[in-house]
Amino acid sequence: MSKLSVEPFDSADYIDTPEAVVAYLEEAFEDGDPQIIASTLGDIARSKGMALIAERAGVTREALYKSLSVDGNPRLTTLLGVLKALGLKLSVSIEPPAAA
Repeated sequence: MSKLSVEPFDSADYIDTPEAVVAYLEEAFEDGDPQIIASTLGDIARSKGMALIAERAGVTREALYKSLSVDGNPRLTTLLGVLKALGLKLSVSIEPPAAA
């Protein structure tokens, strides 16, 4: 009988195109959970290099890891800085009314 080998899954390994970044982040925003959004941004930042994104966002790498973790709560300035460092911008749209 052969042994089954299991490797840890890291979504950052699969975020390799601008389209993948946008799709992944859109899903997180669609969910609306702030912890999921922060964690998703963390995955994206790790896929691009956390040190580089931290430098571009004007925060330390350690602070970025902490604020973009599942338990993190990034400040708006951090959120906007990370988005800008990733070459993204935040936009707002009107949510369609829920069906009755």
